[in-house]
Amino acid sequence: MANFIFLPILALINLLFLLTTVHSNSFETKATQFFNSGHTNNWAVLVCTSRFWFNYRHVANVLSVYRSVKRLGIPDSHIVLMLADDMACNHRNPKPATVFSHKNMELNVYGDDVEVDYRGYEVTVENFLRVLTGRLPPSTPRSKRLLSDDRSNILIYLTGHGGNGFLKFQDSEEISNVELADAFEQMWQKRRYNELLFIIDTCQGASMYERFYSPNIMALASSQVGEDSLSHQPDLAIGVHLMDRYTFYLLEFLEDIHPASQANMNDLFKVCPKSQCVSTPGHRTDLFLRDPRSVLITDFFGSVRKVEITREAVNLTSAAEEPVEATSIRKEPKSEPLSYVDQLPVAEIIHQKPKQKDWHPPDGFILGLWTLILLVFFKTYGIKHLKHIF
Repeated sequence: MANFIFLPILALINLLFLLTTVHSNSFETKATQFFNSGHTNNWAVLVCTSRFWFNYRHVANVLSVYRSVKRLGIPDSHIVLMLADDMACNHRNPKPATVFSHKNMELNVYGDDVEVDYRGYEVTVENFLRVLTGRLPPSTPRSKRLLSDDRSNILIYLTGHGGNGFLKFQDSEEISNVELADAFEQMWQKRRYNELLFIIDTCQGASMYERFYSPNIMALASSQVGEDSLSHQPDLAIGVHLMDRYTFYLLEFLEDIHPASQANMNDLFKVCPKSQCVSTPGHRTDLFLRDPRSVLITDFFGSVRKVEITREAVNLTSAAEEPVEATSIRKEPKSEPLSYVDQLPVAEIIHQKPKQKDWHPPDGFILGLWTLILLVFFKTYGIKHLKHIF
Protein backbone atom coordinates (compact mmCIF):
# COMPACT_ATOMS: atom_id res chain seq x y z
CA MET A 1 0.00 0.00 0.00
CA ALA A 2 2.88 2.37 0.81
CA ASN A 3 4.37 1.72 -2.62
CA PHE A 4 1.09 2.75 -4.31
CA ILE A 5 1.12 6.07 -2.41
CA PHE A 6 4.82 6.71 -2.89
CA LEU A 7 4.86 6.22 -6.70
CA PRO A 8 2.27 8.97 -7.53
CA ILE A 9 4.08 11.38 -5.20
CA LEU A 10 7.40 10.61 -6.92
CA ALA A 11 5.81 11.11 -10.35
CA LEU A 12 4.38 14.45 -9.24
CA ILE A 13 7.79 15.60 -7.96
CA ASN A 14 9.42 14.59 -11.29
CA LEU A 15 6.73 16.47 -13.22
CA LEU A 16 7.26 19.62 -11.16
CA PHE A 17 11.02 19.33 -11.62
CA LEU A 18 10.59 18.88 -15.39
CA LEU A 19 8.33 21.96 -15.66
CA THR A 20 10.81 24.01 -13.64
CA THR A 21 13.66 22.86 -15.89
CA VAL A 22 11.70 23.69 -19.08
CA HIS A 23 10.81 27.13 -17.75
CA SER A 24 14.42 27.73 -16.73
CA ASN A 25 15.68 26.60 -20.13
CA SER A 26 13.24 28.87 -21.98
CA PHE A 27 14.32 31.80 -19.81
CA GLU A 28 17.97 31.01 -20.45
CA THR A 29 17.30 30.71 -24.19
CA LYS A 30 15.70 34.15 -24.26
CA ALA A 31 18.53 35.61 -22.21
CA THR A 32 21.11 33.99 -24.50
CA GLN A 33 19.34 35.33 -27.57
CA PHE A 34 19.39 38.81 -26.05
CA PHE A 35 23.05 38.81 -25.11
CA ASN A 36 24.58 36.55 -27.76
CA SER A 37 25.61 39.34 -30.13
CA GLY A 38 28.57 39.98 -27.84
CA HIS A 39 28.82 43.68 -28.71
CA THR A 40 28.97 46.54 -26.25
CA ASN A 41 28.78 49.55 -28.60
CA ASN A 42 27.42 50.53 -32.01
CA TRP A 43 28.91 52.63 -34.81
CA ALA A 44 27.65 53.80 -38.20
CA VAL A 45 29.58 54.99 -41.28
CA LEU A 46 27.17 56.64 -43.74
CA VAL A 47 28.58 57.74 -47.10
CA CYS A 48 27.14 59.62 -50.08
CA THR A 49 29.70 59.49 -52.90
CA SER A 50 27.93 61.67 -55.51
CA ARG A 51 28.24 65.34 -56.38
CA PHE A 52 26.05 67.64 -58.49
CA TRP A 53 22.41 68.66 -58.21
CA PHE A 54 20.96 65.78 -60.25
CA ASN A 55 22.26 63.41 -57.53
CA TYR A 56 20.06 65.07 -54.89
CA ARG A 57 18.52 61.69 -54.08
CA HIS A 58 21.83 60.22 -52.88
CA VAL A 59 22.23 62.92 -50.25
CA ALA A 60 18.60 62.38 -49.19
CA ASN A 61 19.28 58.63 -48.94
CA VAL A 62 22.16 59.09 -46.49
CA LEU A 63 20.46 61.78 -44.41
CA SER A 64 17.35 59.61 -44.05
CA VAL A 65 19.40 56.65 -42.79
CA TYR A 66 21.29 59.05 -40.51
CA ARG A 67 18.02 60.25 -39.01
CA SER A 68 16.81 56.67 -38.47
CA VAL A 69 19.92 55.45 -36.62
CA LYS A 70 19.91 58.58 -34.43
CA ARG A 71 16.25 57.97 -33.59
CA LEU A 72 17.09 54.40 -32.56
CA GLY A 73 19.83 55.54 -30.20
CA ILE A 74 23.20 55.80 -31.97
CA PRO A 75 24.64 59.20 -30.95
CA ASP A 76 26.47 61.60 -33.27
CA SER A 77 29.73 60.74 -31.52
CA HIS A 78 29.39 57.20 -32.95
CA ILE A 79 28.34 58.22 -36.48
CA VAL A 80 30.75 59.15 -39.26
CA LEU A 81 28.73 61.06 -41.88
CA MET A 82 30.28 61.75 -45.30
CA LEU A 83 28.42 63.95 -47.82
CA ALA A 84 30.07 64.60 -51.17
CA ASP A 85 27.88 67.64 -51.89
CA ASP A 86 25.85 70.15 -49.91
CA MET A 87 22.38 70.02 -51.48
CA ALA A 88 20.85 72.07 -48.67
CA CYS A 89 22.86 75.14 -49.70
CA ASN A 90 22.87 74.53 -53.45
CA HIS A 91 21.75 77.61 -55.39
CA ARG A 92 19.21 75.48 -57.32
CA ASN A 93 17.42 74.45 -54.14
CA PRO A 94 14.05 76.28 -54.05
CA LYS A 95 13.92 75.72 -50.27
CA PRO A 96 17.38 76.59 -48.93
CA ALA A 97 18.78 74.80 -45.88
CA THR A 98 16.45 71.84 -46.40
CA VAL A 99 16.65 68.37 -47.93
CA PHE A 100 13.45 66.37 -48.37
CA SER A 101 13.06 62.65 -48.93
CA HIS A 102 9.35 62.70 -49.77
CA LYS A 103 7.33 64.77 -52.23
CA ASN A 104 5.03 65.92 -49.40
CA MET A 105 7.90 68.27 -48.46
CA GLU A 106 7.07 67.94 -44.77
CA LEU A 107 9.99 65.88 -43.44
CA ASN A 108 13.23 67.85 -43.63
CA VAL A 109 15.93 65.22 -43.16
CA TYR A 110 18.64 67.88 -43.01
CA GLY A 111 17.13 69.30 -39.82
CA ASP A 112 18.92 71.50 -37.28
CA ASP A 113 21.16 68.86 -35.69
CA VAL A 114 22.99 67.23 -38.60
CA GLU A 115 26.72 66.83 -37.89
CA VAL A 116 28.56 66.27 -41.17
CA ASP A 117 32.07 64.93 -40.53
CA TYR A 118 33.42 64.83 -44.11
CA ARG A 119 31.99 67.29 -46.63
CA GLY A 120 32.60 68.08 -50.30
CA TYR A 121 36.08 67.29 -51.54
CA GLU A 122 36.96 65.60 -48.24
CA VAL A 123 34.86 62.63 -49.40
CA THR A 124 37.49 60.59 -51.22
CA VAL A 125 38.37 56.93 -51.53
CA GLU A 126 41.53 57.55 -49.49
CA ASN A 127 39.70 59.22 -46.60
CA PHE A 128 37.00 56.54 -46.59
CA LEU A 129 39.58 53.74 -46.38
CA ARG A 130 41.53 55.63 -43.71
CA VAL A 131 38.38 55.99 -41.60
CA LEU A 132 37.70 52.25 -41.84
CA THR A 133 41.24 51.12 -41.09
CA GLY A 134 42.03 53.83 -38.52
CA ARG A 135 45.09 55.07 -40.42
CA LEU A 136 44.42 58.77 -39.93
CA PRO A 137 46.91 61.60 -39.19
CA PRO A 138 47.38 62.35 -35.47
CA SER A 139 45.81 65.77 -35.97
CA THR A 140 42.47 64.27 -37.05
CA PRO A 141 39.75 65.18 -34.50
CA ARG A 142 37.74 62.50 -32.72
CA SER A 143 34.59 63.41 -34.65
CA LYS A 144 36.27 62.22 -37.88
CA ARG A 145 37.49 58.91 -36.46
CA LEU A 146 35.91 55.48 -36.26
CA LEU A 147 36.95 54.62 -32.71
CA SER A 148 35.56 51.10 -32.73
CA ASP A 149 36.97 47.96 -31.09
CA ASP A 150 36.47 44.20 -31.09
CA ARG A 151 33.14 44.63 -29.26
CA SER A 152 31.68 47.06 -31.82
CA ASN A 153 28.84 46.35 -34.23
CA ILE A 154 29.28 48.60 -37.28
CA LEU A 155 26.72 49.64 -39.90
CA ILE A 156 28.26 50.79 -43.19
CA TYR A 157 25.87 52.35 -45.71
CA LEU A 158 27.00 53.52 -49.16
CA THR A 159 25.02 55.18 -51.95
CA GLY A 160 26.06 56.64 -55.28
CA HIS A 161 26.76 55.58 -58.86
CA GLY A 162 28.49 52.29 -59.48
CA GLY A 163 29.04 49.44 -61.88
CA ASN A 164 30.27 45.88 -61.94
CA GLY A 165 32.84 45.76 -59.14
CA PHE A 166 33.26 49.48 -58.43
CA LEU A 167 31.63 52.53 -56.81
CA LYS A 168 32.38 56.05 -58.03
CA PHE A 169 33.49 58.83 -55.67
CA GLN A 170 32.93 62.46 -56.72
CA ASP A 171 32.54 61.32 -60.35
CA SER A 172 36.36 61.40 -60.58
CA GLU A 173 37.65 58.26 -58.83
CA GLU A 174 36.36 54.89 -57.77
CA ILE A 175 36.76 52.17 -55.16
CA SER A 176 36.79 48.54 -56.27
CA ASN A 177 35.24 45.57 -54.53
CA VAL A 178 38.74 44.15 -53.94
CA GLU A 179 39.90 47.34 -52.17
CA LEU A 180 36.78 47.32 -50.02
CA ALA A 181 37.22 43.63 -49.13
CA ASP A 182 40.86 44.21 -48.16
CA ALA A 183 39.87 47.18 -45.98
CA PHE A 184 37.38 44.99 -44.10
CA GLU A 185 40.08 42.34 -43.65
CA GLN A 186 42.39 44.99 -42.14
CA MET A 187 39.58 45.97 -39.78
CA TRP A 188 39.18 42.33 -38.70
CA GLN A 189 42.93 41.82 -38.23
CA LYS A 190 43.15 45.00 -36.18
CA ARG A 191 40.12 43.97 -34.08
CA ARG A 192 38.07 46.98 -35.14
CA TYR A 193 34.68 45.25 -35.24
CA ASN A 194 32.68 42.43 -33.71
CA GLU A 195 30.03 42.20 -36.45
CA LEU A 196 29.61 44.33 -39.57
CA LEU A 197 26.49 45.07 -41.62
CA PHE A 198 27.22 46.40 -45.13
CA ILE A 199 24.40 48.01 -47.17
CA ILE A 200 24.89 49.54 -50.60
CA ASP A 201 22.32 51.26 -52.83
CA THR A 202 23.80 51.58 -56.31
CA CYS A 203 23.63 49.98 -59.75
CA GLN A 204 24.98 46.39 -59.74
CA GLY A 205 25.41 46.72 -55.98
CA ALA A 206 25.76 42.95 -55.38
CA SER A 207 29.12 43.01 -57.17
CA MET A 208 30.58 45.07 -54.31
CA TYR A 209 30.26 42.26 -51.75
CA GLU A 210 31.30 39.36 -54.01
CA ARG A 211 34.96 39.57 -52.93
CA PHE A 212 34.40 39.80 -49.16
CA TYR A 213 36.31 37.13 -47.25
CA SER A 214 36.48 38.39 -43.66
CA PRO A 215 34.32 36.76 -40.95
CA ASN A 216 31.23 38.23 -39.30
CA ILE A 217 30.14 40.36 -42.26
CA MET A 218 26.54 40.50 -43.49
CA ALA A 219 25.91 42.36 -46.76
CA LEU A 220 22.84 43.72 -48.56
CA ALA A 221 22.58 45.38 -51.98
CA SER A 222 19.79 47.08 -53.92
CA SER A 223 20.50 45.31 -57.23
CA GLN A 224 22.16 42.27 -58.74
CA VAL A 225 25.02 42.27 -61.26
CA GLY A 226 23.75 43.60 -64.58
CA GLU A 227 20.82 45.50 -63.02
CA ASP A 228 20.29 49.21 -62.41
CA SER A 229 19.14 50.59 -59.07
CA LEU A 230 16.23 52.89 -59.85
CA SER A 231 15.17 56.21 -58.38
CA HIS A 232 11.85 57.07 -56.73
CA GLN A 233 9.68 60.06 -55.78
CA PRO A 234 10.18 62.55 -58.66
CA ASP A 235 9.48 66.16 -57.76
CA LEU A 236 8.63 68.64 -60.54
CA ALA A 237 9.31 71.72 -58.40
CA ILE A 238 12.89 70.67 -57.64
CA GLY A 239 13.36 68.94 -60.98
CA VAL A 240 15.01 65.77 -59.62
CA HIS A 241 14.13 62.51 -57.89
CA LEU A 242 14.09 62.68 -54.09
CA MET A 243 15.20 59.14 -53.17
CA ASP A 244 16.19 55.75 -54.53
CA ARG A 245 13.64 52.97 -54.44
CA TYR A 246 15.53 50.53 -52.23
CA THR A 247 16.39 53.11 -49.57
CA PHE A 248 12.83 54.48 -49.64
CA TYR A 249 11.34 51.10 -48.73
CA LEU A 250 14.19 50.38 -46.30
CA LEU A 251 13.33 53.54 -44.37
CA GLU A 252 9.63 52.74 -44.52
CA PHE A 253 10.52 49.46 -42.78
CA LEU A 254 12.76 51.18 -40.21
CA GLU A 255 9.99 53.60 -39.21
CA ASP A 256 8.18 50.66 -37.59
CA ILE A 257 11.27 49.71 -35.57
CA HIS A 258 11.70 50.97 -32.00
CA PRO A 259 14.57 50.32 -29.55
CA ALA A 260 12.79 47.32 -28.00
CA SER A 261 11.70 45.83 -31.33
CA GLN A 262 12.17 42.09 -31.93
CA ALA A 263 12.35 42.31 -35.74
CA ASN A 264 15.31 40.38 -37.15
CA MET A 265 17.49 40.38 -40.25
CA ASN A 266 15.23 37.97 -42.12
CA ASP A 267 12.58 40.70 -42.00
CA LEU A 268 15.08 43.15 -43.46
CA PHE A 269 15.87 40.77 -46.35
CA LYS A 270 12.22 40.95 -47.43
CA VAL A 271 12.31 44.75 -47.83
CA CYS A 272 11.63 46.05 -51.34
CA PRO A 273 10.89 42.93 -53.41
CA LYS A 274 11.33 43.11 -57.18
CA SER A 275 7.70 44.16 -57.60
CA GLN A 276 8.56 47.40 -55.76
CA CYS A 277 12.26 47.90 -56.49
CA VAL A 278 12.13 46.75 -60.16
CA SER A 279 15.72 45.64 -59.54
CA THR A 280 16.44 42.47 -57.53
CA PRO A 281 17.87 43.16 -54.04
CA GLY A 282 20.50 40.71 -52.83
CA HIS A 283 22.12 39.68 -49.57
CA ARG A 284 25.05 37.58 -48.40
CA THR A 285 25.23 35.80 -45.05
CA ASP A 286 27.76 32.97 -45.54
CA LEU A 287 30.51 34.91 -43.73
CA PHE A 288 28.27 35.74 -40.78
CA LEU A 289 28.60 33.35 -37.83
CA ARG A 290 25.13 33.82 -36.33
CA ASP A 291 21.78 32.78 -37.78
CA PRO A 292 20.18 35.91 -39.32
CA ARG A 293 16.92 34.98 -37.58
CA SER A 294 18.60 35.57 -34.21
CA VAL A 295 20.11 38.93 -35.24
CA LEU A 296 17.91 41.83 -34.19
CA ILE A 297 17.63 44.91 -36.39
CA THR A 298 18.64 47.00 -33.38
CA ASP A 299 21.94 45.08 -33.15
CA PHE A 300 23.11 47.39 -35.97
CA PHE A 301 20.60 50.22 -36.34
CA GLY A 302 20.22 50.81 -32.60
CA SER A 303 22.55 51.34 -29.66
CA VAL A 304 23.46 49.18 -26.69
CA ARG A 305 21.95 50.25 -23.40
CA LYS A 306 23.67 48.98 -20.28
CA VAL A 307 20.94 47.87 -17.88
CA GLU A 308 21.38 46.27 -14.47
CA ILE A 309 18.26 44.50 -13.18
CA THR A 310 17.66 44.42 -9.43
CA ARG A 311 14.72 43.41 -7.26
CA GLU A 312 15.85 45.51 -4.31
CA ALA A 313 14.67 49.05 -3.62
CA VAL A 314 17.42 51.61 -4.09
CA ASN A 315 17.29 54.75 -1.94
CA LEU A 316 18.73 57.61 -3.98
CA THR A 317 18.76 60.08 -1.08
CA SER A 318 20.53 59.72 2.23
CA ALA A 319 18.25 59.31 5.25
CA ALA A 320 20.51 61.57 7.33
CA GLU A 321 20.17 64.47 4.89
CA GLU A 322 16.40 64.31 4.57
CA PRO A 323 14.25 65.79 7.41
CA VAL A 324 11.71 63.44 8.98
CA GLU A 325 8.90 66.02 8.72
CA ALA A 326 9.34 66.37 4.97
CA THR A 327 9.32 62.62 4.55
CA SER A 328 6.04 62.19 6.42
CA ILE A 329 4.25 65.01 4.59
CA ARG A 330 5.48 64.33 1.04
CA LYS A 331 3.13 62.34 -1.14
CA GLU A 332 4.35 59.73 -3.57
CA PRO A 333 3.89 60.87 -7.17
CA LYS A 334 1.64 58.74 -9.31
CA SER A 335 3.63 56.56 -11.65
CA GLU A 336 2.55 56.58 -15.29
CA PRO A 337 3.36 53.86 -17.82
CA LEU A 338 6.27 54.79 -20.04
CA SER A 339 6.31 54.28 -23.79
CA TYR A 340 8.42 55.25 -26.80
CA VAL A 341 7.38 58.46 -28.51
CA ASP A 342 8.12 59.12 -32.19
CA GLN A 343 10.09 62.25 -33.00
CA LEU A 344 7.76 63.03 -35.89
CA PRO A 345 4.61 61.32 -37.22
CA VAL A 346 6.65 59.91 -40.07
CA ALA A 347 4.32 57.00 -40.80
CA GLU A 348 1.50 59.48 -41.43
CA ILE A 349 3.68 61.80 -43.48
CA ILE A 350 5.01 59.21 -45.91
CA HIS A 351 1.59 57.70 -46.58
CA GLN A 352 -0.55 60.81 -46.89
CA LYS A 353 -1.41 62.34 -50.24
CA PRO A 354 0.78 65.22 -51.41
CA LYS A 355 -0.55 68.72 -51.01
CA GLN A 356 -1.90 70.57 -54.01
CA LYS A 357 0.81 72.80 -55.42
CA ASP A 358 0.45 76.04 -57.36
CA TRP A 359 -0.30 75.29 -61.01
CA HIS A 360 2.52 75.94 -63.46
CA PRO A 361 2.30 75.40 -67.21
CA PRO A 362 4.13 72.25 -68.29
CA ASP A 363 7.32 72.42 -70.33
CA GLY A 364 6.68 73.57 -73.91
CA PHE A 365 3.19 74.88 -73.17
CA ILE A 366 3.95 78.50 -74.08
CA LEU A 367 5.83 77.48 -77.23
CA GLY A 368 2.96 75.24 -78.29
CA LEU A 369 0.45 78.02 -77.69
CA TRP A 370 2.39 80.43 -79.92
CA THR A 371 2.66 77.76 -82.61
CA LEU A 372 -1.10 77.26 -82.53
CA ILE A 373 -1.69 81.04 -82.84
CA LEU A 374 0.64 81.24 -85.86
CA LEU A 375 -1.05 78.29 -87.57
CA VAL A 376 -4.48 79.84 -87.10
CA PHE A 377 -3.17 83.17 -88.42
CA PHE A 378 -1.62 81.54 -91.53
CA LYS A 379 -4.80 79.60 -92.16
CA THR A 380 -6.90 82.75 -91.93
CA TYR A 381 -4.77 85.51 -93.53
CA GLY A 382 -1.85 83.82 -95.26
CA ILE A 383 1.87 84.63 -95.17
CA LYS A 384 1.53 88.09 -96.75
CA HIS A 385 -0.02 89.45 -93.54
CA LEU A 386 2.73 87.99 -91.31
CA LYS A 387 4.34 91.45 -91.00
CA HIS A 388 1.35 92.63 -88.92
CA ILE A 389 2.37 90.27 -86.11
CA PHE A 390 5.85 91.74 -85.77
